[in-house]
Amino acid sequence: MTRYRTSLIATIALLTTTIAAAAAGPANQAGADKTQVTETVRSMFAALAANDADKFRAVLAPDFYAFDVGKRFTGDALLELIKTAHAAGNVYVWTVNEPDVHISGDIAWIAYVNRGSITDASGTENVTWLESAVLQKEKGAWRIRFLHSTRAVKEGGN
Repeated sequence: MTRYRTSLIATIALLTTTIAAAAAGPANQAGADKTQVTETVRSMFAALAANDADKFRAVLAPDFYAFDVGKRFTGDALLELIKTAHAAGNVYVWTVNEPDVHISGDIAWIAYVNRGSITDASGTENVTWLESAVLQKEKGAWRIRFLHSTRAVKEGGN
């Protein structure tokens, strides 16, 4: 009877461990995907800040476009806008804060607060943008398909 009881306990323990590991797998992957989505957006901003076209294009889907400053931009047009601003002496700082990431299959969307600054000849202005993006997972990597940026209104004014 003791061997039977020991075998039964061992079998139950093995099944419990296997079930727990299987349940943790998808949760761990979801957490990893959420982190990767956020890091993909951060990588886009780092590439723009460095005028690095290759790194910028590496995180974009081929059909990427953005709505920013009241216009629609392709990836190349957005990169050119930032390069022109940099050439004029403007410096941008972008940070992704409070990311809210949702994933459904190979599609993800993220909403976040972008707190940063714009420095030009007149000085530095702290700026907050409310932004969102849609990403698609392709060959194991998240790529940005769409980005929307709206400058947040300052309290008590524009």
